[in-house]
Amino acid sequence: MSEPTPGVAAAVEGELRLMDPMVRASTELLVQVLHPDFHEVDTTGRHWDRAMVITSLISDEAPRPGQLTASRMRGVQLADELVHVTFDTEAKGKRAHRSSLWRLTEAGWLLYYHQATPFVTPADADEPEAGR
Repeated sequence: MSEPTPGVAAAVEGELRLMDPMVRASTELLVQVLHPDFHEVDTTGRHWDRAMVITSLISDEAPRPGQLTASRMRGVQLADELVHVTFDTEAKGKRAHRSSLWRLTEAGWLLYYHQATPFVTPADADEPEAGR
């Protein structure tokens, strides 16, 4: 297996940085990672822009997902200035497939687009739902 390109390494590092609760609670740190034209589609299908995400994350009322665990993280350099990263996350029993695009800017690699899609494993599907 070959070593990741510098762009892939930077994008993966950025994804891991965004999972840090200290980063998620700091406007100063978030603007260092999120592209000015950043957009996200969350696990509910809601669309967010950079300002909305930052305001939501730093709010005292922001939901805290707890420990976020990432797995199967991979990156592909699509072009000199574009990296695609995919991975899965789990927090409080909720799982999501995630996909991100990172763009190289004068400030370095910044998260340009992110989408999360919830999923269940076959074992989860076999468990009875509450209230059934």
